[in-house]
Amino acid sequence: MKEKKFNCPVEATLSLIGGKYKPLILWHLRESSLHYMELQRLIPSATSKMLSQQLHDLENCGMVNREVIPEKPPKTIYSLTSFGQSIIPVIDAMCNWGIDYLEGQNLHTPCYMTSQ
Repeated sequence: MKEKKFNCPVEATLSLIGGKYKPLILWHLRESSLHYMELQRLIPSATSKMLSQQLHDLENCGMVNREVIPEKPPKTIYSLTSFGQSIIPVIDAMCNWGIDYLEGQNLHTPCYMTSQ
């Protein structure tokens, strides 16, 4: 990240959390650590390959911690690092904006009830 040059702070932010599922992953990890399979159930539109790739990207930039529990079968648990926690106010703002947008369109989503 340090070698990249950005034209503006928004570009820097998007380089970290941009991606179809990264904001959703961060949203779901905001309150507790989750097993990989729990994330997969919470984000059903993500293929296993895409979810793994997005988690790997978030781990590489230091936002997500990955812990493998040596059980049979092994379990992988993901959690936010302190750096990952620092983006939660931005994700919360996105959620609040989305709620306002959905209400303006008279639409509601399943997660709408849990985000209030």
